[in-house]
Amino acid sequence: MPRPTHYPRALGIAFAIVVAVLLFGVSTREVVGQRPAVAIDADDIGGVVTGPKGPEAGVWVIAETTNLPTKFIRTVVTDDQGRYVVPDLPKAMYTVWSRGYGMVDSAKTQSEPGKMVNITAMPAPSPRAAAEYYPAQYWFAMLRVPGAADFPGTGPSGNGISPNIKSQGQWIADTVGTDACISCHGIGNKATRTVPKELGAFHDSAAAWERRVQSGQAGSQMIGRLTNSGRARSLSMYGDWTDRIAKGELPTSAPARPQGIERNVVVTLWDWADEKAYLHDEISSDKRNPRVNANGPIYGALEASADYLPVVEPSKNSSSQVKLVVRDPKTPTSGATGPQMPSPYWGEEVIWNSQANAHSMAMDGQGKVWVASRIRTNQTPEWCREGSTHPSAQAFPINQSGRQVAMYDPASKKVTPIDTCFGTHHLNFAEDNTDTLWFCGGGPVVGWFNTKVYQQTGDEKQAQGWTALVLDSNGNGKRDAYVEPDQPMDPAKDKRINAPYYGVAPSPTDGSIWGSVTGFPGAVARLVPGANPPQTALAEYYELPMKDGKPVAAYSPRGMDVDRNGVVWIGTASGHLVSFDRRKCKAPLNGAKATGQHCQEGFTTHTLPGPNYQNATESGSADSPYYTWVDRFDLLGTGSNNVPMVTGNESEALVALVNGQMRTFRVPYPMGYYGKGFDGRIDDPNAGWKGKGVYSTFATRAPFHSEGGKGTTSKVVKWQVRPNPLSK
Repeated sequence: MPRPTHYPRALGIAFAIVVAVLLFGVSTREVVGQRPAVAIDADDIGGVVTGPKGPEAGVWVIAETTNLPTKFIRTVVTDDQGRYVVPDLPKAMYTVWSRGYGMVDSAKTQSEPGKMVNITAMPAPSPRAAAEYYPAQYWFAMLRVPGAADFPGTGPSGNGISPNIKSQGQWIADTVGTDACISCHGIGNKATRTVPKELGAFHDSAAAWERRVQSGQAGSQMIGRLTNSGRARSLSMYGDWTDRIAKGELPTSAPARPQGIERNVVVTLWDWADEKAYLHDEISSDKRNPRVNANGPIYGALEASADYLPVVEPSKNSSSQVKLVVRDPKTPTSGATGPQMPSPYWGEEVIWNSQANAHSMAMDGQGKVWVASRIRTNQTPEWCREGSTHPSAQAFPINQSGRQVAMYDPASKKVTPIDTCFGTHHLNFAEDNTDTLWFCGGGPVVGWFNTKVYQQTGDEKQAQGWTALVLDSNGNGKRDAYVEPDQPMDPAKDKRINAPYYGVAPSPTDGSIWGSVTGFPGAVARLVPGANPPQTALAEYYELPMKDGKPVAAYSPRGMDVDRNGVVWIGTASGHLVSFDRRKCKAPLNGAKATGQHCQEGFTTHTLPGPNYQNATESGSADSPYYTWVDRFDLLGTGSNNVPMVTGNESEALVALVNGQMRTFRVPYPMGYYGKGFDGRIDDPNAGWKGKGVYSTFATRAPFHSEGGKGTTSKVVKWQVRPNPLSK
């Protein structure tokens, strides 16, 4: 009998299957065409994640190694057919596994670049096992905040809420969100939704929480915050939350797996710093020109905890340190007072002992790093005070201030301390010809530092200035003599306001200086310097909308940024991303009525993804972002410029508004990501998505609260969005 004419073709297919299985570990089903095989290069790891019901779409694949100079982690997301590619891995041996909602971690495989690793997904054996992988927000949303009818508070002898708290929104801002606990660390992760046994035995969970929040060197700050809101009611709220969790109650909703563009993300992490130190910010490039410092080091600022800048060099996968210096050896140490109560992690040990107390950073066009950093005691030099010939001191003298400035020059490897009369906190360069740095942190003033003048002369006194915030309340278009904040309006004079900037950002459209003003309801403020800022600067002040004493939607901003159209973006404690567009204002922007609520139409509110607190009617989401940043140059890779994003401090993610949709780019491992800012860089403008990225850092005050516990360090985080989940 003659052989069928298709026999040679069948034999060839069989041979190809055998070769694919032996060489690449792919399944027979993949090769014969049920789905295309994964293509990888010599520096990639790829494969398919399959569960009992078939391919697992929208799950993470994690590749981790400790074989490089510093610990390295890269995660990607599977496509709709369960396929993945972890691209461009440095040569090393990696541990590879999958993680996803509805599952527990798969078995871990040892592999290396250039090899295929197919993964068998592990379905969660119970809802509780599945919930262990949920972001903190889903657990924190179980918190039962007091109902709207409980406000205003009636005090300790009434409902336990301070009479100063007038609404549920104010309670959420002052007791829960980024004006309270979430301003320093995420709540709802494993470490915080359970009470450490090391604290001891207590008659109820409220008492356990009272002891807990007095732990460590921030104890007085934490218990003070809850006391201001209503100590008993605050503690009972948190105690009830942990009691219910201990009894087995679970989140009422589950997070969705990444969808659409969220599946295209590549997240890379490098270890830096040490286990006791906590980060605030990092910097990789000049915000105005993100090609500066291409392929160079990334620098971090350790707030209060240690006197060095941690450094990661991504091109070498290595970490190092730059030692910070102070000018006055009597500069106080942040941790001098020690713990209020022993920490369950560190006992009586004083783990934070920084003199510099570095906070935030900016990079100039030459790659120099400018840091808000303390260099002396709080007493200012004589030339800052009354009687000085300095123009700013003559207009508004300053006797005390907190942080000053340090400048690191990578060419000389030298750190230079620089004194400022005004305090410093956040900072950003203006797009001008003098490379002027603008600072918040000065309380009643906004300060600036002309870096060009300083680098030409070395004269810190000549290079700086500051101004009070003065409204043009008489409406004549210029700055006049003014009444003080606690004085009534005078139709012949202007009005000075006390509206301390928290975030600060020069507008690229007109040179005005915008800032966010914390508190309730909070505001954004605009400063127009004029020809002689100490004498000519005028301010505008725009509160988030209120009606009948309650917020219309959003309230209590923290960090902010300005896009290339001059639109201001803020994240709020109410769980929103908010824009303010001054061009939409209909009422006069100066005059006696321009005192805050005169441009409600300028605000647009976007609710952040994820669940809300129980009982909450004056909140959008249980996420509460610390800082906001605008991606002006498509550094993330979404295909759009001017993309606003916030640190998802409860969603453990970068949350961005992309083409009108909120997108969540999570850090799935280790759980507990908490950021305090972003920045971005272009390393190679011709390399597409591979040549750029957005950076952040694990910035929780308690890195030991993250997955891994004590011994876990802060990490640099890089996000890149590629064209599809299999892009190499």
